[in-house]
Order: sequence, then C-alpha cells, then structure tokens
Amino acid sequence: MKLFQNLRNDLPASVVVFFVAVPLCLGIALASGAPLLSGLIAGIIGGVLVGFLSGSPLGVSGPAAGLAVIVLGAIEELGSFEAFLVAVVIAGVLQIVLGLMKAGVLGYFFPNSVIKGMLSAIGIIIVLKQIPHAFGYDRDPEGELQFFQPDGESTLSALLAMWRNVEPSAILVAAVSLAILILWERVLTQRAKIFRLIQGPLVAVVFGILFQIVAREMAPAWALGSSHLVNVPVADGFSSFLSEFKTPDWSVLGSSAIWLLGLTLAVVASLETLLCVEATDKLDPWKRVTPTNRELFAQGTGNILSGLIGGLPVTQVIVRSSANIQSGARSKLSAILHGLLLLIFVVALPQVLNLIPLAVLAAILFVVGYKLAKPAIFRTMYKQGHRQFIPFVATILGIVFTDLLTGILIGLGIGLAFILYRSYRNSHFLHIEESVDEEDRPLFELTLAEEVTFLNKGAILRELSSIPDGSHVRIDMRGCFGIDRDVLEVLDDFKASAERRSLFVETVGGDQLQNRTASRSVRTRKIPSTISPENGALPTQNKKTQDSLTPSQALQILKVGNQRFQKNLKAHRNFLEQVNETRAGQWPFAVILSCIDSRTSAELIFDQGLGDIFSVRIAGNFINEDILGSMEFACRVAGSKLVVVLGHTHCGAIKGAIDNVDLGNLTAMLSKIRPAVDQTTQPAEPSRRHSGDTEFVRNVAVSNVRHSIHAIRERSEILRSLQDEGKIDIVGAMYDVESGAVTFPEIEAPVG
Repeated sequence: MKLFQNLRNDLPASVVVFFVAVPLCLGIALASGAPLLSGLIAGIIGGVLVGFLSGSPLGVSGPAAGLAVIVLGAIEELGSFEAFLVAVVIAGVLQIVLGLMKAGVLGYFFPNSVIKGMLSAIGIIIVLKQIPHAFGYDRDPEGELQFFQPDGESTLSALLAMWRNVEPSAILVAAVSLAILILWERVLTQRAKIFRLIQGPLVAVVFGILFQIVAREMAPAWALGSSHLVNVPVADGFSSFLSEFKTPDWSVLGSSAIWLLGLTLAVVASLETLLCVEATDKLDPWKRVTPTNRELFAQGTGNILSGLIGGLPVTQVIVRSSANIQSGARSKLSAILHGLLLLIFVVALPQVLNLIPLAVLAAILFVVGYKLAKPAIFRTMYKQGHRQFIPFVATILGIVFTDLLTGILIGLGIGLAFILYRSYRNSHFLHIEESVDEEDRPLFELTLAEEVTFLNKGAILRELSSIPDGSHVRIDMRGCFGIDRDVLEVLDDFKASAERRSLFVETVGGDQLQNRTASRSVRTRKIPSTISPENGALPTQNKKTQDSLTPSQALQILKVGNQRFQKNLKAHRNFLEQVNETRAGQWPFAVILSCIDSRTSAELIFDQGLGDIFSVRIAGNFINEDILGSMEFACRVAGSKLVVVLGHTHCGAIKGAIDNVDLGNLTAMLSKIRPAVDQTTQPAEPSRRHSGDTEFVRNVAVSNVRHSIHAIRERSEILRSLQDEGKIDIVGAMYDVESGAVTFPEIEAPVG
C-alpha cells in the first residue's frame, strides 16, 4: 500500500512523537481541569482518526495547550466535564461545516513573518518551560504554553522558583539525555547507518527508564519520585479502561451557553489548526501543501468522536508536528502510528510509561525548541528588512509573554499596519517634469495606482496641496481600475480650486471608472490616451507613434517608466490585447543592451510592454558582431530611436573580469570586459582594486558601459551615421540593484 511506502522513516519518527505526546497529553488535561484520560483519548483520536482523514503529510494532531484556559473555565462554569463534552461535539460539527464552506483559505491570510515568529516563539517557550523540568521542578504541567501558569507562577518566575526545588537526579538524567541526543545527531548518525535507523530520543528514553529501574534497586536516594515521572492512569484491564470513558450530558443541549461555547471552540481550534498547518508546511523539507478545507473536515470529525467518548478538543499542534519533522517522518503514517502506540501502551503497558523521567522528555524538547528558534532564523529575518523583522519579533514577544492567539494577533496587527502604510505611499506617483508647458508653467504629473482607496486619501491630498500655484497639473488615471468616492471628492475639490490658484488641470484616461464611480462629473479637460513623451505611459507601439518620437523623447519615456518602477507603480496594459496588436509587426522605440543578471530585466525596470523595446542581454553587456547586427536591425530596419547600454551595480561578470576568473568558455567571455578594468583609475590604491570593493566594481561597470558605447560607434558605421544625423542616440546607463533606480551619467561621448 502507498500508505506504508515510507514505513522505514515513519516508524522511528512515530516512536519519538509518541514519547513526546504522552506527557503533553497528560499535562494539557491537567491544566484544563479535565480527567487525565481525556488528554490521552484526544491524542489517540488525533493520531489515528484525524491522521487518516487529514491531507497533511507531516502534521500531528492532539489536545491543544492553547485551548486549556477555555476548557478550564468552561468546565467550571458548566459544572461538569460531561456537559462540556456536548460543546466539543458541536464544535466538531461546526468545523465540518467550515470545511464544506471552504473556510480553510483563511489560513493563507497570515503573513510569513508572523508564521515564522510563531514557530520561533514556540521554540523559545519550549526551552523556557522545560528548564524547570530538567532541574526537577515539575509543578507546571507538561504541554502548558501560557506565560501565566496554572500553578500561580509565570514562565519567568518559575525559573527562579526552581532553584529552591532542585532535584540532582533530574539534572543528571537531563544532562546525560541531552548529551546522548547531541552525540547521536552530530556524530553517530554520520558514522553508521544503524544510528540513523534508531532514533536518538528513543535511546535517551531507554536510558531514563533504565536509570530509574537501577536507582530504585541499587541507590534509592537517587531514584526519582512519582511527581518527576510520567503519570499515566493504570487500569485493571481493558474493561476497566473502557469504564473510565465519559459520555456527553445531552440534557444541556438546549442551553445557549453550550452553543456559544461550541462556536468558540470551533473558531479557536480551527484558527490554531490553520496556523499550525501553515507552519508545518513551511517546515516540510518537500514543501508540500496541505488541503486546508480537508484538514478542517478531519479535525471536525475527530472532535465529534472525541466529544462522544470523553476526550478533549483536538487540533493540529506544532510541538508534536515539529518533533515529527525533525525525526525524519515522510508521510502521515507517522502520525497514525504514534496514535496506535498511544493506544497500545495506555491500555496494555502504562507501567512502562510511568518509568519515564520528565527530565528525559525535557532534554528531547530542548532539541526540538532549539531547532525552531535557531539564531540563524533571527539573522535571516533581520536581513529581510524591518517590514519582516518587526512583525516577526512582535509575534515572538506577544506569544512568549501572553499566549498563542494573542501573540499571533499582535504580529498580524503590526503586519497590517505595514501594509496600510505601504498602501498609503503607493497609491500614486507625483512626477515633476524637467520642462515647462507651452505657457512656461511648471508641469506636474500625478499618476494613480490600479487601486486607490480611502486609506490613500491623506497622501494624495498632501501631494496636491504641495503643488505651487500657477502650475500645469496632469492627473493620469489610465492605470486606475478602482477608486473610492473619498478620493474622487479630493480630486474634485482640487479641480474646483484650480481657478483660484491659477492652476491648469487636465486628466488622462478614467473612462474605465465611469461605471464604478456613479455619476460624478469631471469638470476639467480630458486628453486622450495617446503617445506622449511627457507622461511615459504608452499604448502599444505602432508605426505612427514610433515615427513621431525623437531620441530625447524616447529617453524620457524610459526615465519616467523607471520612476514608476521605483514607486512600485506600473502603467496598466492589456497584454493579450498587445499580443493581438503586435502579431502583424513590431515598432519598438528603443534597443537596450543589458546584462543577463536576473535583476536587470529591461522591460520591468523601465515599465514597458510588449512591442515597446528590443532587449539584448549578455553577461557584462559587452559588444560583439552579433549584438551589433541586432542593433543595426533594430535602428535601421525596425526604426528604433534610441540605443541604451545598461550596466548595473554588483555585476558578477565585472567581478569575474576583475578577478581574472579561469573557467571554461567564461574565460574568453570575461576577456572582453578586461579592458574596462584596465581603464578604471579610481580608486588608485592597489589594496582596493579587487572584486570585494563596491566602489571599484561600480567604477569598472561604468567604464565597461563607456567602452561598449565606444565599440558601437567604432565598429558600426550604420549606427554611427544614424547618431551623427540625429536619427538615433546612443547613451549609457547604470542600474542600482539595491534601489531599482536607473541613472544616466555623462558617459555617452566616445572614447578616443
């Protein structure tokens, strides 16, 4: 069967998850004020039934620490655990309904920074919570993750309290177990195959059991007391075990409080599950995607059964899931097997489980927690910028010092604040033209984004207010496909003030908005959406529009397009329409020679569409016969008005030429760039003339652009003549890969 094809990997992983799950199931039940068996029932159902129905390849389900406070309060309010079970069944039914309504998509609305923050926070909490257990201070139940603990302590105060309750035997067991785990993973698994088949956590657990047995017989003073061991309820037999099961008290079904509690459990359990699914999928080495609607259905089915036979609410849980992944699981068989192991040992071998020291499990969870919160994760998030790092850190602090859902909401709120701020800034692009209009008025162009909402009202109002009186203002709405009435009113008010402020206001486009913005009239002159070198947002090029351009106008189009790119704006284009319009021919206005670097796509950084430019790409943007032939075709035959040689910062080809890299055909290619290295005079210090010096690399890139321009004029009589006649221009440019800006330094003149 396909389910068993990864048995070799899944079985050892399931044993590790099983040992982790036992104390967590018991601890969560204890923290919830529920019978201890209820936690084990939830663990068994979460493993076997939910594991079988779920589409999550590596997720493990069971009782959730995040629901412990809700469960504890509900049992106290309802007066009995049996009444609470009715709410669990209702929650399961509602989760199935949510799955059928395809509510699983909600899990994708949480930013990656928040999900990664949640994983790191869980890792930190695991380590902090397990330190007292490693020292023999076991008052706080295993699996309890909240900052304020049921025993009256907090996560931090428990670290102080443990020093008054140190158990030397627990420290010894934890230290040896941790040494076994580190030795197993870092050394032994690299030496022999058998050490990869037998998991280190299993060896640590066996050591803990043997230590307890030997200590009882030979050194009773070193034996751990029952409060420091796993404590599974022991039944006299299978019938006695079944008699411990609880059933719902259906007499409370008519109570509104029960239905409200069921709804609360369904919503919270579903959110925790979806968050865990997202996090587990990120940890999955094979990057598989869990079907979230199916997951809600599986969780709902599990909760119905759990409620019917006396179990706690079930969710997918990150601690067990991450332990599963770290132990090498490949498929959901691991989760199912861990549930079966729970059932077998709880029914037939509880005495064996009750020999396991909690200190051993603390050592295992130390490793799990560390891997979730490695320092490298913090460095990576920091390098991604403050928009990722701040929500990441806020989520961690929120979860560590409150609880899971509160911390998630804090991180989500900060993430949304960044989104709103970005929306506030990216609603428009105000461009000040270098020239004036026919009446010597300064020309301002306000280009609106595709979607403009009331959130952008303040930013647009501020920009319009900053425009000097007596200016020419063009409002470009061609790329705008949604605009709130609030913003329309701002624009109308601005137009109404035009006469008083001696402004000349015109709008471009906006016809596509007429059906979306009701009956608001435009009180100022509109101009058609035709080619215009000033606004830079062009329709599909044709022969007529190409002929109407001068080389300087073509250059201006590229400059304005790059300014849109830097503002994360783009001119609206119907690409399918452009495909149809260019199928009979092409009339690009420019040819751009750039590097093959993946960051320097000319169409993107100049915001141009199909048929607008010829793009020639080669590592190091140097000139050869083939490239010259392509340029001659573009300008002489196809009618392009501009040749641009585009270099860029941090160029790998430039660095290779500087370092004289010797590698196959690359060596000959880099020799074409080497003259630019020799021509670069600054910086002059020998210690700085290497590929690690950013300034030197940039200067060589500029020299290389200059050298290419010189080669074009020297080696192509056609292009030189076209430039001398004023029909084309040949210019150099530099693209900054860090800012997205293209500059046109004075490097156009040929070198002697």
